[in-house]
Amino acid sequence: MKADKRLAEEIAGYGQGLKFTDLPDAVVHEVKRRVIDAFACALGAYGALPVKAALSVAPSIKEGPSSSIIGGGATSPEFAAFINGILIRYLDFNDTYLSKEPAHPSDNIAAALSAAEAAGRSGEDLITAIAAAYELQCRLCDAASLRSRGWDHVTYGAFSATLAASMLLGLTEEETVHALGIAGTTSPSLRQTRAGVLSMWKGAAFAHASKEAVFSAMLAKNGMTGPGPVFEGEFGFFKLVSGPFELPPLARGVRDHFKILDTYIKYYPVEYHAQSAVGAAIEIYKEIEDGDVIEAVEVKTFRAAYEIIGSGPEKWRPKTRETADHSLPFVVAAALVDGTVNLGTFVGKLEDARIMALAEKVRVTVDDALESLYPEAVPNRVEVTLSSGRRVSKEVIYPKGHPKDPLTDIEVEEKFRSLSGWLFSGESMDRALGALWNIEKAADIKGVFKVGIGGSVGRRS
Repeated sequence: MKADKRLAEEIAGYGQGLKFTDLPDAVVHEVKRRVIDAFACALGAYGALPVKAALSVAPSIKEGPSSSIIGGGATSPEFAAFINGILIRYLDFNDTYLSKEPAHPSDNIAAALSAAEAAGRSGEDLITAIAAAYELQCRLCDAASLRSRGWDHVTYGAFSATLAASMLLGLTEEETVHALGIAGTTSPSLRQTRAGVLSMWKGAAFAHASKEAVFSAMLAKNGMTGPGPVFEGEFGFFKLVSGPFELPPLARGVRDHFKILDTYIKYYPVEYHAQSAVGAAIEIYKEIEDGDVIEAVEVKTFRAAYEIIGSGPEKWRPKTRETADHSLPFVVAAALVDGTVNLGTFVGKLEDARIMALAEKVRVTVDDALESLYPEAVPNRVEVTLSSGRRVSKEVIYPKGHPKDPLTDIEVEEKFRSLSGWLFSGESMDRALGALWNIEKAADIKGVFKVGIGGSVGRRS
């Protein structure tokens, strides 16, 4: 941050200055991969209870700006951001970034899509705003921990989603500062969202931040002023929420390293710290012979994983889907029993006697050697003791989807195909993927929805 400017002004100026031509080709390609992944997660979540709840309260728009809902229909721009945000996040299958504060930066895509469509913006504009949102949220996560102070990571997302919405809705730099002030002062979210027994709100908290981001940007564009300075003020963000910090430099040109390149696409639909544990458990499953009985399971991990998904009695007896996909004992037990963890793991398996009995045998401990590797790596070691006395141990340092073991484009497409098969088949699937892979060529992103992802398609009940 420059000494002569407040942080909100720096952020607003960054959004105003960033252009599509500033983005390296690798960043443009990665944004498209994340859009495909986000749409896949959203289409896979259609019909979920929190999505139905959000749809039931969304207004019907007959006049004025509207934005499409992924999977069908349209509503007001801020409610489209809310519903699409829940769709993208609900399955806990969208991407991740780990630093002083963790994040799911593709959550920003819902606000960006909504604002871009409402304003008639191009695919290039959309890509640029998404890249900026990733950059800001990840740099904020690098700057200071919120979790350690009792706040949820979506608190940072309010700033990044508002930046994206402001860029796409055509706000001036001054209007963007006001939008950041409105969203930033109303956004701080309690970490209780991700503590104890997890509720449906776990997958809706950032969606709410996206809704408020679009709403704040729309208000500011129409003359509403916001409180400031939102970061440095007497009762501002630094004093009450994050503590003081220096924002690392934001990438601005083709020779810079953009943070989206450091984020991770999920291979399994579980909290990211468990990805490598699931991978290790699946490898052990392949070595268990008929007649073997698992007597004990030890998961050696790092402190963040222990605190978030490996401690607390509710993790050994999860009663909700949201708790189960954030339970290291449950997902490791499921992988050892079934040889995989997929969306079906969380449908009817919470009462599976074999999985629950094995979860009771899981012990989670912090390993100092693994702790030293985090967050650059996301390491887990699973050790199983069998009734024969044989011990099987597997360790995974970089889970599939990590930048050091990334998903291929084909694997990203396969994820899309597997989650959207209820909506697409054959040529329509190919058209949908083609539109997303070529989104930068769209003069108006409404065209992306016309290929079948939006309002022309009947909803799944």
